[in-house]
Amino acid sequence: MDTVNTDEPSGEIASATFEESLRISNQIWPDISVNPGKYRLLTGDRPTGSLHIGHLFGSLQNRVKIQNFGVTTFIVIADYQVLTDRDTAGAVSGNVREIVLDYLAAGLDPFAGNTFIFPHSHVPALNQLLLPFLALVTMPELDRNPTVKEEIRAAGLRTVNASMFTYPVHQAADILFCRANIVPVGKDQLPHLELTRKVARRFNERFSPEKPLFPVPHGLLSDSPTILGLDGGQKMSKSRNNAILLKASPEETAKLIKGAKTDSDRRITYDPANRPEVANLLKVAALASGRPAEEIAAEIGDGGGGKLKGYLTEVLNAYLEPLRSKRREFAKDPGCVPNALKRGIDRANEEAEKTLEAVRKAMGMRYL
Repeated sequence: MDTVNTDEPSGEIASATFEESLRISNQIWPDISVNPGKYRLLTGDRPTGSLHIGHLFGSLQNRVKIQNFGVTTFIVIADYQVLTDRDTAGAVSGNVREIVLDYLAAGLDPFAGNTFIFPHSHVPALNQLLLPFLALVTMPELDRNPTVKEEIRAAGLRTVNASMFTYPVHQAADILFCRANIVPVGKDQLPHLELTRKVARRFNERFSPEKPLFPVPHGLLSDSPTILGLDGGQKMSKSRNNAILLKASPEETAKLIKGAKTDSDRRITYDPANRPEVANLLKVAALASGRPAEEIAAEIGDGGGGKLKGYLTEVLNAYLEPLRSKRREFAKDPGCVPNALKRGIDRANEEAEKTLEAVRKAMGMRYL
């Protein structure tokens, strides 16, 4: 196996393509369990509502796996980023609570010693890194970021504020403030991560060439980078109203799956290229049941979309019931979420202040 250096700057190609990112991700995964102390993870979510099964299969399970290996894990709740969306900013406090409950139910443990959950708004030194980092990127780089463009299209924004365009740089501050070198991502998030890698390399080259200050982080991809929504046309998203929430009841889940888009061909086959809607339901069924999608399709055969949806409802509800049960228990404790956040905020501030001081020193801006 090729050696993956997570401590020093690496070549431009390292995260430039999905294939290369997947190759590196596949190299890192087996090393994490053997050498967890080599790695630091940063990941997170915008608090725009409760999390859904796309988050669970695409990212949350990876986070839990890495946490359980013993890797120091930082999870940012990007509350400042909801300022780009006027429809959700007013609900941010409740949404933060919902997300933390989802995290806890999925298996993230902020009380075990190596997982830290915190919001942007409570870590001033992290956000101050945005200013020097903005000087390391160009407007064309921000303007052509495909992930930002997709968010703008999905939100239906007619005017776009500066916070939306600078989001990838703010994300770089999220990742680099704690010197994270691995980031669980989906395929669509790789452009954000590539900009973070550029910021790290450029800062090291300009201000700290002899002893690089920042690691150049790598993405960790799950086996299912993208889960389509129930409309079949776009990835699953809270903002697109095409998602199954983790906290949904069995009845709500059944109703949502019943309304999912399929196609007119009664015979069920697993054909992602030509039958994306049917293939997506089969993929979710495979993830929930542990069976191959092709095997499920062959079993359903001429049973059509109705039989497929019935099978998916059964296996998904069974798969999610332990998570939902834990979530109900956590929700009964009014101190659970605040205590989890306080511990994460304290550690994040400690890390951010150390990094900001190191950045000032590297830039020659220590005056006292």
